[in-house]
Formats: sequence, structure tokens, C-alpha cells
Amino acid sequence: MRKQIAAANWKMNLTYQQGEKLLDDILTAKIPLAPHQQVIFTVPYPYLIMANSAVANENNYAVAAQNCYHKKSGAFTGEVSTEMLQSIGIKYCVIGHSERREYFAESNQQLAEKIDLLLEKSIQPIFCCGEALSIREAGTQNNWVETQLKESLFHLQPGDMEKVIIAYEPIWAIGTGKTASAAQAQEMHEFIRSIIQQKYGTAIADNLSILYGGSVKGANAGEIFAGPDVDGGLVGGASLVAEEFIAIIKALK
Repeated sequence: MRKQIAAANWKMNLTYQQGEKLLDDILTAKIPLAPHQQVIFTVPYPYLIMANSAVANENNYAVAAQNCYHKKSGAFTGEVSTEMLQSIGIKYCVIGHSERREYFAESNQQLAEKIDLLLEKSIQPIFCCGEALSIREAGTQNNWVETQLKESLFHLQPGDMEKVIIAYEPIWAIGTGKTASAAQAQEMHEFIRSIIQQKYGTAIADNLSILYGGSVKGANAGEIFAGPDVDGGLVGGASLVAEEFIAIIKALK
């Protein structure tokens, strides 16, 4: 079975002490995870070492950075390189989140560069894609997402592509309280998988984890994750509440 993933995206929230407590509350719940299930905590840079230490002895728990820079090193004050992430044992990194694209004008080309740098350092990218409300209303969301995938990922060789995790996030459903219906989520996930299949073949497409991101909560996670092409979620606000995120983890297939 494909890897089923509950990824918590803390964004720019929580103090160090609050983050420690949240991790402790979730880890002490001792949620039984099957071999194909994984929990990833995507935490702010100052908490990466703490969080990585907290999950070090836990099976199927890991930590991700929320971003990385698209250059190897140099005079880029305030940025964090993939080499830095590798040096502290980080195995995953989210890139291309809609907030990064919107507020920091990240381009598909920059994301392609980040993908290469992450893979070079054996860090698995969690690549975000998705459309704004205006694009959804115009009915052009498939073309939009296809372009994001092709311009950022389709330069990869098959052996590298199979290391990528994709997170589909309808931007109109992030932090708005709106959620794509389970049917809408499945429809886009199925489309994404079909695009991957056309380029890389059935074996890679069938084994690629595609997560849904957009107002996932404990109450709706089971219904959303039930879609045959939905392999878990990239969870924002609900991941900041231990009881909510525990329920989401338990909803994994």
C-alpha cells in the first residue's frame, strides 16, 4: 500500500515551549501506526532540532522543514540551505506552499531548483500545488495544476520522481473554513496521479503519495482520506491542537 501520511504544518505558530508540549501530548498518546503510515511534523526552523530529537525513538514519526532556499550557499542572509537541513538530520522539506508562492513570489522554476537541491542531500520534498478560487471558478484548475507539476517536477529522472511527495491544496480552502468536498479532493488527486502516470508510468504513479491540504479536521479527515487517490493530509490549524491531530492520524487508511 502507498505511504499514508499525516503531516502537521505548524506554519508561524507556537512558542518553543508550546511546541514541546504539543509534541509530547501527541507522542504520549501512543497511536498505533501500521508500517505504511507516517506522521510528519513540519515545524519552524528554530524548533527543528528539538522536534527531531523528540521523535528520534518513535517508529514512523519524522520532522520536516517548512522551506529551504533555492541556492546551495552564499550571501543570502536569513535563508536556510538544504546542506544545513541535512547536517541536522532533517529528512523532509515542504516546498511551494501556496503562502510561499503568494507572499514571497516563489516561481515554478525556483521550486524546480529547490527540488534538485533537496534530492541531492537525500531530503524528500513535499511539493505543494493547487489553485486559487478564481481559477477553480473558471474551471481551469486542472491546467493550472498540470503546469505547476510539469514546470517544477518533470525534469526529474524516474528514480528521483519516486522520492517526491505531492500535496494538493486548493488555496480557496486554506484557513477559510471552506473544504473541498471529498469528491472534489478525489477528483483532483486522481487527475494528478494520471499526469504522473503519463510521464513516468503506472508503477511510479501508483506508489506516489498525494496528500490533501485544506481545512482538514478530525471530523472530516476520514471522509476525505477515504478517496482511493488521497493518501493523507497536510494539515494546518487543526495540527496545532493535540486532540484534533490525533484524530486525523487515526483517520489514515
